[in-house]
Amino acid sequence: MANPAMQKSPAPIQELQQLAAEIARHDILYHQNDRPEITDAEYDALRRRFLTLRAQYPDVVLDNDVTDSVGATPARGFKKYTHGIPMLSLNNAFDIADIDDFESRMRNHLVDLQNADLHYVAEPKIDGVSANLRYENGILVAASTRGDGLVGENITDNIKTIAEIPRRLGGKKTPAMIEIRGEVYMTKSDFTELNDALVASGEDPFANPRNFAAGSLRQLDAAITASRPLRFFAYAVGDHSADWTADTQSQLLDDLTAWGFQVNPLTTRDLSQIQLHDFYAQIQTKRSQLPYDIDGIVVKLNRRDWQSRLGFVGRAPRWAIAWKFPAEQAQTTIQNIAIQVGRTGALTPVAELNPINVGGVLVSRATLHNEDEIARKDIRIGDHVVIQRAGDVIPQVVKVIAESRPAHAVPFEFPTHCPVCGSIAKRDEGEAVRRCTGGLSCAAQAVERLIHFVSKGAFDIEGMGAKIVEELFAEKIIQSPADIFMLEKMQTDKKINLAARDGWGEKSMDNLFAAINKRRTIALDRFIYALGIRQIGEQTAKLLARNYESADHWVARMTAAAIGDASAIAELNGIDQIGDSMIADIIAFFAEPHNREVVADLRQFIDITPLPKPTDNSAISGKSVVFTGSLEKMSRGEAKSRAEALGAKVQSSVSKKTDYVVIGADAGSKAKAAHELGVKILSEDEWLTLIQ
Repeated sequence: MANPAMQKSPAPIQELQQLAAEIARHDILYHQNDRPEITDAEYDALRRRFLTLRAQYPDVVLDNDVTDSVGATPARGFKKYTHGIPMLSLNNAFDIADIDDFESRMRNHLVDLQNADLHYVAEPKIDGVSANLRYENGILVAASTRGDGLVGENITDNIKTIAEIPRRLGGKKTPAMIEIRGEVYMTKSDFTELNDALVASGEDPFANPRNFAAGSLRQLDAAITASRPLRFFAYAVGDHSADWTADTQSQLLDDLTAWGFQVNPLTTRDLSQIQLHDFYAQIQTKRSQLPYDIDGIVVKLNRRDWQSRLGFVGRAPRWAIAWKFPAEQAQTTIQNIAIQVGRTGALTPVAELNPINVGGVLVSRATLHNEDEIARKDIRIGDHVVIQRAGDVIPQVVKVIAESRPAHAVPFEFPTHCPVCGSIAKRDEGEAVRRCTGGLSCAAQAVERLIHFVSKGAFDIEGMGAKIVEELFAEKIIQSPADIFMLEKMQTDKKINLAARDGWGEKSMDNLFAAINKRRTIALDRFIYALGIRQIGEQTAKLLARNYESADHWVARMTAAAIGDASAIAELNGIDQIGDSMIADIIAFFAEPHNREVVADLRQFIDITPLPKPTDNSAISGKSVVFTGSLEKMSRGEAKSRAEALGAKVQSSVSKKTDYVVIGADAGSKAKAAHELGVKILSEDEWLTLIQ
């Protein structure tokens, strides 16, 4: 195989770099501040773009903080609550084809489903706030928000003020411990009445019932929450003791009802895929008459044993999906086309619009994706255009209204030089994006890398948002990640005075230093992700961390690969899901002396810890496994998922370091290599016996 460093990467996914920072910002606005700037449809559509691009570039892993982020870190003022089982989110469907793909993916993942009759439970998707309720011996002992999916805010006192949430579980089958999950919401009529009261008292109104419900639920004074008419629909179970079980989603809902919870009365069971289409249409027709806001339906596979085996991918379960209602559109004009420069140098065009209200949201900017998109749609400054709040990327220009085009509108000329640093903007053959060649000498790229470094999923330094990073960078206080960890010393040495800055003070400065110091110890995967290497998102960073185990080993082997060490490159090639283009980007990063200096400088200030092993008592924990040939009792995807869940490292090629090669029918060259290297070979039955 040729050295990947010498190969051209396939067409990149240029939107990802800029969308990542924006979605992280919207997570904070939505989950912490309860004051989102965009609607759920807009937010959901940002994620849908990733699915579209995965289909276009199936060999490129696009996982990053945008793909796997769920919610936001808990806000200050609330104690933290760690979920027994993560509270993740749902992938979205927008049409019948998406629902067909959803079912096809499940059938492909589990052999048992390939010819089975699949039945679903479907319910309206309430536009509210997710909550987790912990009961011990039938008594409500704790409640929390979703938070970032792993850790939420403890809102027990506030939850106890909601009349529809039982303090004690009813029924006969009460588990020793169980987490009940559902949605806190506010009706439209209650929202209107309370919002009118806010306006009358001179306060700012809330944009919608969801925001009002979230703001009410997250009051530090539970008496304020008690004064608000909040309601609750239960729909799921999280962690639980072994004395409770349910074979189906339908049985789970029956138990929730028996325990005293409200289950949405429009929930419909035992639906085939075709019947789901009718249910979707019925709920969409009823949408405006319902007393609460919804934005689609939620579809769940009924059998819970299949749910368990299907598991999760990234941030969402394979066995459930949110089927969203269509986007809303409006017409406006393009006042200008601006060019944004991302941390990898990608030049992304953005339409600056005559502000237009689309379904209650004021839209003033829309992505244009790239220069090919501008040419394909013939988008010009001054054009009258149709704007859509959901779709590939939101807000999005759907089309130009050609008959309304003004005489002065001329075709847009995409810049051939970076608008920030003036360097040549080069578009490589086969790529859709044009990139600034200035590297870190380009201020836009340097500051965007720093913003990524402190973002959620990376070092997640609370209080150091994009605006602060931009200010400190412009003043040359921080120029590299290591400088962040020197801020407190610079303040002590009186080289800077952060407390004197506008909007700052001793308290905010001390809080920032405390947040920075909390990140002086960080897991290897977050460290790798924080470096901002192209195509290396959160899931890929986890793969690398799991395979190389320590920072010393990873940095040494990546440096070796960058100078052409064949064994180091072969190790990268051997990791399942790490493709040639990714390897090329890793090598390119470590081939740059400045990047190696950044890594070395940073490591002087932090302690990088290995990833914890997922399973301590597994027979394959820490082992390297290769699958080859056709398996009969499970799909290749399920086999890999189960191996990784048990702590194994799944590889794509056989080496002396491989522990097991699992062979199916027509195993081929990998089985031969295992024989030659003396690697232990297992049949599918032997493998199943081992992992059980």
